[in-house]
Amino acid sequence: MQWAEGMVWCSPERHGAMTGVMKSQIDWIPLALGSIRPTQGKTLAVMQVSGGSQSFNTVNQLRVLGRWMRCITIPNQSSVPKAFAEFYENDRMKPSAYYDRIVDVMEELVKFTLLTRERAD
Repeated sequence: MQWAEGMVWCSPERHGAMTGVMKSQIDWIPLALGSIRPTQGKTLAVMQVSGGSQSFNTVNQLRVLGRWMRCITIPNQSSVPKAFAEFYENDRMKPSAYYDRIVDVMEELVKFTLLTRERAD
């Protein structure tokens, strides 16, 4: 965790919330090393996929967790509904507005990371 300058958290939405596995992974991030959280000042992008219609429950939950862990959560986010229909059989994502949005989110994450790099500590 200490070597990362930025993070991407992406979870499937299950029953209107992030999966238990995702929450468990976040819960295993140490809360503090000395007096500073290892996530403090690091940039964060949040994304979700769902099997049904578009929702924003999971990205909202991830955003709250990122704020609580003192991350710099970027304003942009991505939610891909009916994700099963957005991928080819070789697991590559099909060209679409959702694909373009993910690229946009990643570009914004890089920009925020570069802007905050010298100020993250």
